[in-house]
Amino acid sequence: MSEIVVGISDFKVSNNANDMLVTYALGSCIGVAVYDPVVKVAGLLHFMLPESSLDAKKAGETPAMFADTGIPLLFKSCYKFGADKKRMVVKVAGGASILDDSNF
Repeated sequence: MSEIVVGISDFKVSNNANDMLVTYALGSCIGVAVYDPVVKVAGLLHFMLPESSLDAKKAGETPAMFADTGIPLLFKSCYKFGADKKRMVVKVAGGASILDDSNF
């Protein structure tokens, strides 16, 4: 089995059943995993921020840093391998509150 590590502000897609997509230390980041069980295509996105309008330059350089640019990119990449959005299973994890907000 081949382990493919998805870093922060990155995504990977595979149609190889022997690949395992993993990411570490989500913390306040969000991980989005998608899978089409018919064509056996999987993808994983590890994004940091919700909107690319926060930093348009960075969004152009690293679209996977943002939800609004990274998620469409993840799905489009899966479609290239034959995935269909009607069949795709989507799981989301992360978004931890890592700051002490008791004083706010």
